[in-house]
Amino acid sequence: MLRFALLVLASFAVTEIAAYVLHRWVFHGALWRIHRTHHDPEHGHGHGLFEANDLFSLGFAALSMWLMWSGRAEPIGSAAFAWGTGIAVYGLLYFVLHDLYAHRRFWPFQTKNPTAQAVKRAHGRHHQSLTKEGQEPYGLFLFPPSYGRRMRRKREAAG
Repeated sequence: MLRFALLVLASFAVTEIAAYVLHRWVFHGALWRIHRTHHDPEHGHGHGLFEANDLFSLGFAALSMWLMWSGRAEPIGSAAFAWGTGIAVYGLLYFVLHDLYAHRRFWPFQTKNPTAQAVKRAHGRHHQSLTKEGQEPYGLFLFPPSYGRRMRRKREAAG
């Protein structure tokens, strides 16, 4: 069971690193035409329920499901099932923090959770650029600690 949990955590971490690399050099590179629908209102952002950019999430979901399906015979003992679970956990957190909270899509909500607020602030910084060249941070959870410190200072100043 410990091995399974460690593999899930490792998969989550590797997924964030892979998402950063893909976002920075592929989505803001060769696949910008699709990803632009997430950044630029002129190309789809904020229009309708779905964006072409959602295809990337479907790709990660398909990989997760394939890995979990591959390890279904012995889920707890299977590295494939654990890796698929880690990707699925990342995807769930991505959906909640990125789509629902940061972008207010589908069923938006608000929270005073400092980690969620730091994620939203960092992602908002990334969205200040509408160009292919983009702007840091490209990861959802990999961002400078200053975003969290700013939120903490705001809370402390508010009383």
